[in-house]
Amino acid sequence: MSRSERKWDHIRYALEKEPVQSSAFDDIKFIHQSIPNISVLDVRLDHKIGGLYLSSPIFINAMTGGGGEKTYLINKELARVAKNTGLAMAVGSQMSALKDKTERYTYEIVRKENPSGVIIANLGSEATSEDAKAAIKMIDANALQIHLNVIQELTMPEGDRDFSGTLKRIETIVNGVDVPIIVKEVGFGMCREMVESLISVGVAAVDVGGSGGTNFAKIENRRRENTFSFFNDWGIPAPISILEAASISDKVFVIGSGGFLTGHDIAKGLAIGANAIGMAGYFLRILIEKGIEALQKDIETLHLELTMIMTALGAKTISELRRAPLIISGDTYHWLNQRGIDSKKYSQRTIK
Repeated sequence: MSRSERKWDHIRYALEKEPVQSSAFDDIKFIHQSIPNISVLDVRLDHKIGGLYLSSPIFINAMTGGGGEKTYLINKELARVAKNTGLAMAVGSQMSALKDKTERYTYEIVRKENPSGVIIANLGSEATSEDAKAAIKMIDANALQIHLNVIQELTMPEGDRDFSGTLKRIETIVNGVDVPIIVKEVGFGMCREMVESLISVGVAAVDVGGSGGTNFAKIENRRRENTFSFFNDWGIPAPISILEAASISDKVFVIGSGGFLTGHDIAKGLAIGANAIGMAGYFLRILIEKGIEALQKDIETLHLELTMIMTALGAKTISELRRAPLIISGDTYHWLNQRGIDSKKYSQRTIK
């Protein structure tokens, strides 16, 4: 099977089943504020992550490219949505275009459609510094994602089996390019120790990519004759991954992704320590099934929901939302307790 065919398989299988959201979202509850002392008009959703200015804390996360005309059209429409809504956008892995120049147009369209927007390039951890420079140049990217997909590769029939030297390659890329490096998991979460390792080599941000969104183990198992079913439920839920990373977040910017579906989910993710929230499969499903206008309307709804929640909490900015008091219970509380992460601090903090 060609790389192009495999990429379309990933999209097709991802759309066949609705993702099952992690119950960890239900373990997080805001403490009600009877007198928030602000107006809806006081709330601002614009935000900075390192050197990147974002007009919204929500962004269109990496999805596709390199799969011929179908992926070209998806990226073209997503780029239009990003331009019209002010969202940043990451493309899918560009390695296919580095190996086959005829696939470059499926990525280049993103910058053509959105010439002044925040665009994020994407490569796998096998990439070299020269690969990174080429990917960034291809779409005039503002940042570069390096994705980690060990479980997907191990489950993929034709996937990689050797992950030696990954951290060193990431460090070489960090030192070899002029844009911020974001290291992203693809749906299995990150633990605190992994984040610390990435900080040690100069990574600017981590996208924890927790379980709860698109499940690439299940997708690859669909393509296997003998399944690795033990990987289907593998990983750390997105909220827990954010909390793990946030325990050292003063050293790195944290992006949450993996199963975010509503403005309430997004507010929780930001409040527990994320600086931004990436959404991919949820947006893709709306785009494919309902079109551009429906996706833009849904993004407007997410912004409205987030604004209303921030107003209720008395949070004028994303930075203030990240200080909103909340209670962590259930399995998430027990996880944090076992991991030695203090959950009480979230319940006793205040915005003012």
